[in-house]
Amino acid sequence: MHTLITIQLKADKLFLNFSGEITVYTINILQNKLLNINTSTVKEIVFDLNAILFLDTAGALFLNKLQHDYEIQTFNVKISSHNKKINDTLELVENYKIDSNTRDERAVSSLHIFYRKYRKYIEGVKYFMEFLGRLFMSIVLYLKSFKSIRYKEIFFEINESGVKALWIVSLTSFLIGLVVAFQSSYQLKIYGANIFIVDMLGLSILRELAPVITAIVIAGRSGSAFTAQIGAMKITQEIDAMKTMGFDPYSFLLLPRIIALMIILPILVFVSDIMGMLGGMIVANIDLGITVEVFTSRFQEVIKVKHFYVGILKAPFFAFLIASIGIYRGLVVKDDTKSIGINTTKSVVESIFAVIVCDALFSIAFTSVGI
Repeated sequence: MHTLITIQLKADKLFLNFSGEITVYTINILQNKLLNINTSTVKEIVFDLNAILFLDTAGALFLNKLQHDYEIQTFNVKISSHNKKINDTLELVENYKIDSNTRDERAVSSLHIFYRKYRKYIEGVKYFMEFLGRLFMSIVLYLKSFKSIRYKEIFFEINESGVKALWIVSLTSFLIGLVVAFQSSYQLKIYGANIFIVDMLGLSILRELAPVITAIVIAGRSGSAFTAQIGAMKITQEIDAMKTMGFDPYSFLLLPRIIALMIILPILVFVSDIMGMLGGMIVANIDLGITVEVFTSRFQEVIKVKHFYVGILKAPFFAFLIASIGIYRGLVVKDDTKSIGINTTKSVVESIFAVIVCDALFSIAFTSVGI
């Protein structure tokens, strides 16, 4: 069956009369015949499809594209067809085109959202690294001269961030010691290994639980306070006023807080060690019948001092992470109170996450070197 196209021009109307079969094999013939049509006086184009005997999807796509091309050239295009199968094929292709466009738009929109979030994350990391770089430079300049060290502010922050947190750290560690010992005692009694509760408590509390629990408590208490304080000062433009007066905010506001937390956190971890072991000792005495003398004797026998040093060594690093993240989040607060709440929440979450990651790295490193 041959494919024919008859072209008729009546006034300002152009009639394209298709007949025969329009398939993937005959599209080329139609394209060649439509190349040299003079449309300079044409306002309306009519596709007459009543003589078409068969139309496949490739032919329908060809007609759809042809219609679209003419409409772009501002022609008024009309389609004349009384054949239901032909009309259904054309409608199917048109619907698929709309659906494809919608999917493409959704894909582009999703990619755009992902790109914006990814770019925002990268920019956040970049700004934090810039903050750390400036912070290290300030520390070097700050410690070059003992006269520049603001002892009064450091002791004030030690009191605010550490001494006032002593009771909550002590209570938390005591309860952790109680719970760990109580849960372990049930299993140890089954195997008659009551005395090994001292080994378990000593290693777990001194190396891991005391430093991490203390750091988490301080992140929720002092880290969030740093963010709120610095953020409020930024909103009230106190930081800008300090810069205008020639004072360096890093030396006057940031470094005393960081140094104070790095000094006090090892002391808090030491207190946490004592309270955690005390809680475990009470449970061991009541539930397992291990006296205080037996407990302390076993502790001195099996727990080496290196385990205590491992926990204390982690504390300054945890303190630096908590203080720097809390202060950074305060510096990025925008000019509204809602931003303080958002960044305070982020400060706590990011500080706890950083502490856990840091603790995992320490554990891998110490285990690798046999400590």
